[in-house]
Amino acid sequence: MAQVQQGQGQLKNLYHRRLVAPTSSKPCFICHKPTSTVLITPDDRDFFYACPGHLKDVKFATPQDTSNAEDAKKVEEEKKKKEDLEKQIEKVKKEWEEKEKKRKKGKKDKEEKAAEKEEKGEHDKTVQKLEEEKKGIEKVDTDDSKKEDDGPRVFILHRNVLQMRLNREKAAQQSKKDRERLRNPVRFPEVPTGPVT
Repeated sequence: MAQVQQGQGQLKNLYHRRLVAPTSSKPCFICHKPTSTVLITPDDRDFFYACPGHLKDVKFATPQDTSNAEDAKKVEEEKKKKEDLEKQIEKVKKEWEEKEKKRKKGKKDKEEKAAEKEEKGEHDKTVQKLEEEKKGIEKVDTDDSKKEDDGPRVFILHRNVLQMRLNREKAAQQSKKDRERLRNPVRFPEVPTGPVT
């Protein structure tokens, strides 16, 4: 974590993402489009609005959440389960297609037809069961994706972006000092009192 000596204390390069109401959205610090996402330091000293798209850019900010690694593992496991189910579905479909080809090639007697009907019923049940499992996993994926759309909650700004924030804070402090100087009449030069020659 980078810390920079500035003004009254240290400005930590650690920002938390907060959401405000859409009616309270303000322009993004970078692109000036309206956004309701705010990055704020833990001590509430510095904050600015930033688009969610900028937060995904590693040259803007780096996510620092520890829970993302665990989430990534869960997502990876769910993808593997989904792929396995798809493979099983494809395998069952291929077996069924082969049986259909065999059935069409030759005539079958009544016993074979009865056995085929049973197999077809079992096949349909298996395919339906696997597809239901797949839909269940997809529902879990969509629920997780809604949660993950929020993305990470803690960021460290890229050094150039942090320098922009520091420059802006320094300029604000300088303008505040200038206003105070102009308000204080002691700072102005006195009117000459001697004779004009």
